[in-house]
Amino acid sequence: MLYYLLYQFRQQISVLNVTRYITFRTAAASLTALAISLLLGPWLVRKLREFQIGQVIRAEGPLTHRPKAGTPTMGGLLILTAALVPTLLWADLTNVYVWVAVLTTAGFGAIGFADDYLKLVRRSHHGLRPRYKMGNQIAIGIAVGVVLLILQHYGVYSTRLIFPFFKRLIPDLGWWYLPFAAFVLVAASNAVNLTDGLDGLAISTFAIAAAAYTALAYVTGHRVFAEYLLLVRFPQAAELTVFGGALVGASLGFLWYNSYPAEIFMGDVGSLALGASLGIVALLIKQELLLPIVGGVFVLEALSVILQVAYFKATGGQRLFRMAPLHHHFELIGWSEPKVITRFVIIAIIFALFSLATLKLR
Repeated sequence: MLYYLLYQFRQQISVLNVTRYITFRTAAASLTALAISLLLGPWLVRKLREFQIGQVIRAEGPLTHRPKAGTPTMGGLLILTAALVPTLLWADLTNVYVWVAVLTTAGFGAIGFADDYLKLVRRSHHGLRPRYKMGNQIAIGIAVGVVLLILQHYGVYSTRLIFPFFKRLIPDLGWWYLPFAAFVLVAASNAVNLTDGLDGLAISTFAIAAAAYTALAYVTGHRVFAEYLLLVRFPQAAELTVFGGALVGASLGFLWYNSYPAEIFMGDVGSLALGASLGIVALLIKQELLLPIVGGVFVLEALSVILQVAYFKATGGQRLFRMAPLHHHFELIGWSEPKVITRFVIIAIIFALFSLATLKLR
């Protein structure tokens, strides 16, 4: 909206011509998101405390987490506001990719909100029943898959897959792309959700992954870069750079209050939405198979839970890790919470850099 308002006066005020550049609007969206987070953060923390919306700690979790009980939660509302408002202000709202990304993120955020609300009402860590929570995620994933197939029918999307490291391996999934898209969204959403267990861990590693996908969105929509790197190019995908920039700015602003010791937690309303935002950007810019590398930390966290459950059942009660997800295992072997967070952030940076390097290694 602000983009259109400023751009129409470019003839009278020549400096406003800069608003047509995606790089400028990405920077503007990122700074706007950061400002919204920093300005609204204290107010939201105060209001959440007034309404006694505090975190319920799982009884089986690490004992060091007990003092965190009552810390304001549902801070994901701040992240969503700080990310989606700047996107609507600075992005080209005639671009269908922007709306698919925004609505998908908001949809998964709504599921997380319902889950958090039920936890607070019940004063328990049990929110939505797993089948309802997963069922709603799958429903949104299928709806997104249908939309992508419609876009493919009109020639503004492709159901082909690009494999990292391989130039010519570009299979077309056709109708099979629908369940594939749903799987990507559900998997990414839940992987980020599982990572959200330490102060600042999920949001800091997400910010790194979001920055990587912001760069990927830009090169995918850039004619010269896309041709040079042999990417499937859709000019519409470039506008997702603005969305990515807003996500990064919102993440950094939230991290200001979520860093150790946290003043506020994001809750499922934040983690489910953030994971879905990564998944939908990956789908729209045709870098779905790069997502496990970009979000390597999230994959490790999710795998640790899967392996823990499988090993527990196979051995009749033995554990592969001290506790899952993986960050709790390192806590229980003696790493302090800040050390776990810092080392996971370092790993996230390595994964992100490697993912960008794969573009040249194809």
